[in-house]
Amino acid sequence: MKYIPLIAIVWAFAAGELAFNTKIAPSAPSVKPTTHRWVDLTHDFAPNMIHWPTSAGFEIHSISDGVNHRGWYTNTNSISLPEHIGTHIDAGIHFAENGSTVEEISLDDLIGPAIVIDVSAKVEADRDYQISTADIIAWESEHGKIADRPIVLFNTGFHLAWPNARAYLGTARRGRRGSSEMRFPGLHPDAARFLIEERGLRAIGIDTPSIDHAKTSDFMAHRIICGANVPIFENLASLDQLPATGLEIIALPMKIRGGSGAPLRIVAKVSSRAS
Repeated sequence: MKYIPLIAIVWAFAAGELAFNTKIAPSAPSVKPTTHRWVDLTHDFAPNMIHWPTSAGFEIHSISDGVNHRGWYTNTNSISLPEHIGTHIDAGIHFAENGSTVEEISLDDLIGPAIVIDVSAKVEADRDYQISTADIIAWESEHGKIADRPIVLFNTGFHLAWPNARAYLGTARRGRRGSSEMRFPGLHPDAARFLIEERGLRAIGIDTPSIDHAKTSDFMAHRIICGANVPIFENLASLDQLPATGLEIIALPMKIRGGSGAPLRIVAKVSSRAS
């Protein structure tokens, strides 16, 4: 009688068991990869960019542009600009004496989920429109109550007028006369107070030169929001390319120590489901 080594029996059994399990094991469900798209919400910084009528503009000066004495090409510039020009951030200290300066703003307040409240139809009918608490409640009736400290962005449609100063500011004049002639929408103080006290948010943004409307005499929306140390994003671009929900914002300002504001690079990450 021929004996089969025990090790051979064990290996044969193991191989058969593996084959059996391979045949009957259910296949893992396919996972559809998550896709997204990026939207840049930042206007270009350029010498002809729009700026507040009483403020200095953006300047860029060439330091080098060409082949240097060692034989290779270089291009270097110097720039000068106010804190609050173009797409920028307002830190708490802008309107609150004990508010945060730019470098003190937490990254948790600059990166996170966002919602977009579209009031462009109302602004089209009234250039001086002030966004109301009713507009926010109406958004919630369709999309759900604002929660989880989102970044709230207001699309007034004004970003579409950039870089035409007359269309965007309501005037092309400079100086104090230009400031007095400006006309653009903003957030009503009652709505600002509602968001801060009743809803909570990381940051707030708008596609106009100021979170307050142009005809304000007391900048109360600024004072309420800055008083709560909530960052403000102004002069945003491309808000018409964003859905109402399903997006994440990354808003990184120049880290200016002691700054009341700073140039801002802000982008939105939009999930494929939201698109």
